[in-house]
Amino acid sequence: MSVAKQSIALPLALCFGGLLTFPARAEDWPNWRGPTGLGLSSAKNLPLTWGGKTNENILWKAPLLAVDGEVRLDNNQSSPIVENNQVFVTASYWPSPNTVKDFPEHHVIAFYAHDGKRLWDEKVAPGPWRLTDLRGGYTAPTPAADAERVYALFGSAVLAALDRKGKLLWRQEIVPHDFDVCLGTSPVLFRDTVLVICEMTTKASRLMAFDKATGEIRWTRDRKGAHWTHSTPVVVKVSGKEQLLVASHNALQGLDPATGEMLWSANLPDQPKAQIGDAPTPAHGAGLAYVDSGRGGPGLAVDPSGIGDVTKSHVLWKGQTVPGDSLGSPLIVGDYLYRWQSPGVLKCHKLPGGELVYTERLKEVATASSPVATADGRIYLATAGKSYVIRAGPTFEVLGTSSLGDANPSSPAIANDRLYLRGQKTVYCIGN
Repeated sequence: MSVAKQSIALPLALCFGGLLTFPARAEDWPNWRGPTGLGLSSAKNLPLTWGGKTNENILWKAPLLAVDGEVRLDNNQSSPIVENNQVFVTASYWPSPNTVKDFPEHHVIAFYAHDGKRLWDEKVAPGPWRLTDLRGGYTAPTPAADAERVYALFGSAVLAALDRKGKLLWRQEIVPHDFDVCLGTSPVLFRDTVLVICEMTTKASRLMAFDKATGEIRWTRDRKGAHWTHSTPVVVKVSGKEQLLVASHNALQGLDPATGEMLWSANLPDQPKAQIGDAPTPAHGAGLAYVDSGRGGPGLAVDPSGIGDVTKSHVLWKGQTVPGDSLGSPLIVGDYLYRWQSPGVLKCHKLPGGELVYTERLKEVATASSPVATADGRIYLATAGKSYVIRAGPTFEVLGTSSLGDANPSSPAIANDRLYLRGQKTVYCIGN
């Protein structure tokens, strides 16, 4: 099998007054939120609608699990990823509905991206944490992959690496594991390490770096003062240097991804005890970094070029941008910020000042799913349930709606000019 190099981000288009940075090619979507970690794809002319009685624009669909008989499914919120013509998904389930008090089986599954053929399905032994509250489940984290390995994190507090043929290469348990209700963060690949943010309900919060090849812990950075969140960090470039944007519970922060050292931190002005970080991944674009709690908390937009405590110097604006629940991540396209909240309300803000441009209602939308944008000015809020495609920019316009009837809060992946969706029971490939 040929080895494909990881996607590289290059500026490709000017759209709606802002410079959009998209991956140089659309072939791979190797981790949570895609090759940039920001939900951006260089694809164009993806379908606007799919499904229905004729299975319009559905190139293939494959059963998620290859099991006979009745099983008890985990919430299975993780999203698909695509790397080198393979689609990877994680799934957990109990072999019998009556065994829910035991650990479920953890699976990493690979499909051929072209036709949906199941390539392999391998089990990973559960870690040490048996969940008593299953709202988040064991399979919230999205896996990550490179040309050699796929890295899967499960809610039982175990991180594993498998080769491209499904052979287990290493397995590491995460102890302690006081992750509130569940372990919701996804692994982040940086150079030769796998980064896992461990924001705890105790004083054990830390950022861990695992060696990609061996799984050994390369370094650990204590996160003093941090409390529980379920957010996934994202690596961005600011003034030519890499930063790890972290939505901590009480601040938006920039860290050095090579060491975990704090570069800057911005607390919410006048509300030091308010929770900023929760589930959403920070957005980055138009010269700022943005995050909100996702549970009705305040939003915070920061100029990420500062050093130290930048609360008074680099906070561009703050606001109650998400008064309703919204566990998905914000999206920046050009000079506009898009945010979904329950019950299906879409808000568009102008950047960098944060002025509200419009508020619209989208019925039956899954606000726990994170939207993605393509290089031709389209935004896909796409799931295996109800999906919307809207036009990016200051004017609200719905381009298409679809429904597959397999609702799941999983977020989409885009690769090879195709859209990949994961439902509770089925994986779908959508294209022209």
